Amino acid sequence: MQILQLNTSARSDGANSTAVANLITERLQTQQPKAVVKVHDMAIDPHPMLDEPALNALFTAAADRSPAQKERMDLDDALIAELQASDVIVLGVPMYNFGIPVQLKSWFDAVAKAGVTFRYTDNGPEGLLKGKKVYVALARGGIYRDTPNDTQVPYLKLILGFLGMTDVHFVYAEGFAMGPDAASKAMQEAQEQIAALPAA
Repeated sequence: MQILQLNTSARSDGANSTAVANLITERLQTQQPKAVVKVHDMAIDPHPMLDEPALNALFTAAADRSPAQKERMDLDDALIAELQASDVIVLGVPMYNFGIPVQLKSWFDAVAKAGVTFRYTDNGPEGLLKGKKVYVALARGGIYRDTPNDTQVPYLKLILGFLGMTDVHFVYAEGFAMGPDAASKAMQEAQEQIAALPAA
């Protein structure tokens, strides 16, 4: 089994979302001792944002790309290959201003590629990254689960499903900004949810 853990916090140290993601990965390794884990820390190694040069490169035929355009697309292709090779994806996702981090958005912009990770059919789009399990560690300062202010879960279900990843499990760790007791409770509840997760 190949496990890909993506830490999407802007902080490389002390991120609650990373701590919860680590716990998920540790549980998966307990279940699958021979699993190979790759960790991608986006605070240390962020992917470049989708800007005008990147769009120009994307919509230029591969044979016609300049060296700079080829280099830019090679970065995206490396992330796609990493994702395609993974059986399980663990996402550590903090909440920033009610949304996902820009680091994670840049990753989605890179891996969502028509004809590679999804395709358009007569019946609508079809995700091509099927058969993978996704575990999402959500860390929030407040309490947002099952409220209209939780924009992350609907978006993540949408984009992951669009790419063909529909076996998605969320772990909620909420209340980190509400005092030490609430933060401790958040981690305890996250651990309880992880213990109840289905095996990969």
